[in-house]
Amino acid sequence: MSTPRRQQILDTAATLFAERGFHGVSVHDIGGACGISGPALYKHFAGKDDILTQALTAISEQLLAEGRARAAAATAPADALDALIAWHIDFALGHPALIVIQEREWANLDAAGRKEVRSLQLAYVDIWVDVVRRLRSDLEAAEARAVVQATFGLLNSTPHSARISESAMRARLSTMAHSALLA
Repeated sequence: MSTPRRQQILDTAATLFAERGFHGVSVHDIGGACGISGPALYKHFAGKDDILTQALTAISEQLLAEGRARAAAATAPADALDALIAWHIDFALGHPALIVIQEREWANLDAAGRKEVRSLQLAYVDIWVDVVRRLRSDLEAAEARAVVQATFGLLNSTPHSARISESAMRARLSTMAHSALLA
């Protein structure tokens, strides 16, 4: 269970890691940005490594839970795809720091953290693959997975490329994702 303070620490650390890199941030930097002492972080986390792991695990759990919920609530595969794309765009535009640290700081996760995060990510990909294959029966599972993961690359590039209004970016990303997944 995440407390408001714990979530504040995760959000703040993600922003700092994205700005300065994992090794460029100390527990004192994170604590100071949260208005607490660095050592006070140890009430919530085992250390800086744990903060990184928990940040990436938490967002992977959120992506998976929301992806499952949206796919299950849809009445047709096309509706499920629309809901998944909208959700991932919400995530990409709303959490650019997490996308950056996922990409750049992956190697700083310990083996157990990488295994846990990867397992959650693969389960999320599988939701998309199932929906895409219901719409594209011509795709084998491996090809559908490749298409989905390439689409994630497109959607997750937004922290690096979003230079238009958010509403225009949402519309552009949705069009591009649909085209990539259904072409």
